[in-house]
Order: sequence, then C-alpha cells, then structure tokens
Amino acid sequence: MAAHRKVRARSLGGNTARTAATLALAGAATATVFDGTGHAEPQLTTAQVKTQVDRLYREAETATEKYDGAREKASAAQHRLNTLRDETARRQDRLNTARDALGAFAAAQYRDGAIAPSWQLALSSSPDRYLDDAAFAERAGHRQAQQVYQVRAQLREMERLRGAARVEARSVRSRQAELKRQKDAVTAKLKQARRLLARLTPPERAKATTGAPAVPVTAVTAGPGGRSAPAPATSGMASPGRATAPVTAPTSRASAAVAYAYRKLGSPYVWGATGPDAFDCSGLIQAAYRSAGISLPRTTYAQINAGRRVSRSQLQPGDLVFFYSGISHVGIYVGNGRMIHAPNPSAPVRVAPIDEMPFAGATRVA
Repeated sequence: MAAHRKVRARSLGGNTARTAATLALAGAATATVFDGTGHAEPQLTTAQVKTQVDRLYREAETATEKYDGAREKASAAQHRLNTLRDETARRQDRLNTARDALGAFAAAQYRDGAIAPSWQLALSSSPDRYLDDAAFAERAGHRQAQQVYQVRAQLREMERLRGAARVEARSVRSRQAELKRQKDAVTAKLKQARRLLARLTPPERAKATTGAPAVPVTAVTAGPGGRSAPAPATSGMASPGRATAPVTAPTSRASAAVAYAYRKLGSPYVWGATGPDAFDCSGLIQAAYRSAGISLPRTTYAQINAGRRVSRSQLQPGDLVFFYSGISHVGIYVGNGRMIHAPNPSAPVRVAPIDEMPFAGATRVA
C-alpha cells in the first residue's frame, strides 16, 4: 500500500502569483455584478430613448400585423374544420340508415334462401302469383344493389371527409403555433419598449412618446348627400400645426368612415383589437369602414389591395394611407395632409400629419 506523502506548499511567485491575482480580481468583479453593484446601463438621452422606442414599436406593429393575419387564417381553418366535422356527422347518419336497411334485407334473404327458386315455383299453390312475386323480388333486388353501391360510395366519401378533416386539423395546429410565435414577438418588443420608457421622468416620457405638444383637431364634412363628421376639439388632439377649415369627404361612405374615426379619438391602442373601445392600426380602419357598410380585410398587407390605388397628390378624405416599406402601418386620411390613426401603445387614436412616417402608398375603397 503506497504511503501518503504530504505535498509541500509552494510560494506564490512569478507567473503563479500573477495568475492568482488575476483570478482574485475576476472573482471580485463577478461578485460585484451578482451583488447588483456592477456598472449601470449607459444613460440614454430622451432622443435616444425615443429612437429606440419608435423602432421597437414599428417592429411590434409588424409582428402585430402578422399576428392579425395568422389569427384570421387560424379562424378560417377552424371554421373549415368545423364544417367538415358537421358534414361528416350528417353523412354518418345517412350511412347508418342505409346500412340498417341493407342489414334488414340481408336477413330476409337469409331466411328465404333455404329453398331453391325452382322448388319454390314447383311447390307453390299459385304459380302465377309466385312468378309475379319473383319479378317483384328481382326489381327489389336491383334496388338493393343500387343501395349497396350507394353505401359504398358513401363510405368512400366518408373517408375523403375524414382525410380532409385530418389535414385541416393539422393546419389549425400549425396556425395556432404561428399565432403564439407572433404573440410572443409582439409581447417581447412591447416589454422592451416599456423598460426603456420607465427610465425616463414623466415629462421626458411624454416627449419621447408624443414628440411634441398637441393642438385641437378640426372636422370633416361630407360631400353631396353625405353626413357630417364632427370632431369636437376636446375629443382628440393632433400633431403641431394650425387648425384648418373643415374639408369635404367625396362620398357618404367615406364620410361615415371618417366620422367613425373621429368618434374614436382618444381610444387606446391595443394590439390585435378591432374595437369598439380599443384598436390597433388596421383594426381601426376595418372598424371605420365596417360602420360605413364596407368589409375590409384585417391586415395592412391586404387592405392596401382592397381598393383602387391613388397617388399622394390625389388623396381625399376617407382614403387609406400606408407607411413604411413593409406596409406595416395604416391611417385614414382626413384632409389637409392629416390622418387619424392608432399609433402605438404609448399613444391613443389621434390626428397626425401623414409626413410623420415614411409614406408607402394609398388606396381608395369608397
């Protein structure tokens, strides 16, 4: 058995001492970080916070539009699945009825089939009646053959429906997973923006989220035969600029949509919301035109193709105005270079100049 030898301690000199010192300093720095006394995050100016928050809100809005589109597709897929299941249930009931009829016929055939038809004719007390019955039985047999064919066709149709339902069920699960991914993306962006804004004082936060003080808005009136669209000065605020005279909406439906948007000034922005008390950007547009009797798609990507494209110089109240290269934001034009839109979670539905964002195009739907 080997003897235990005591290891002789070495002095800390040269490289060994430097290494030990380095490790000690690293340990101290690590401990400082875990104690919460490490270096603080760099102090950002209000302008820097605004830049970052605006970027996060744009990214969140892009994710919101994808979420809205995924939710619409998931809803459509679920509707198709429900329709397939209902149709399958109805077909199953008809199939069960046909099977019961065939079962009764088969049992009767079994009971009557013990004696050959020639012997039944020979032993019959009334051969003429037997022949009449036989002809009837032949016709009945033909009808039963048709029923057998129909049952087989129904079985094939049932299998097709069940296969389609399985495919649709997979589609629903896929859509729901996409919905969760987009929801998580939106939530993460908004949390990050809230953390940045929380580092500012209330006045700084107001400046970062609004950019400038607001002024009262004006009204839009309808064209011939249309309704007026009043906008009291206390119901919403616009971006800087002088209040202007009312402008005219070209059609009654455009006027109705603009009037709805004015009534919703001050409503909160909530991603995925379509009213009546909260909206995201495309949700506000959809609700405004729904109130005017026009059904629009849910997302900005689809809304821009829902009508006739118009140039910026041809804009009229009621036109839809779109922003950013990805067509991720939309507002409703109200005249004089302004729109009503649902900006982001830090600002309610309000009037703003269309110049405050990169213009991407416009569509007229009424």
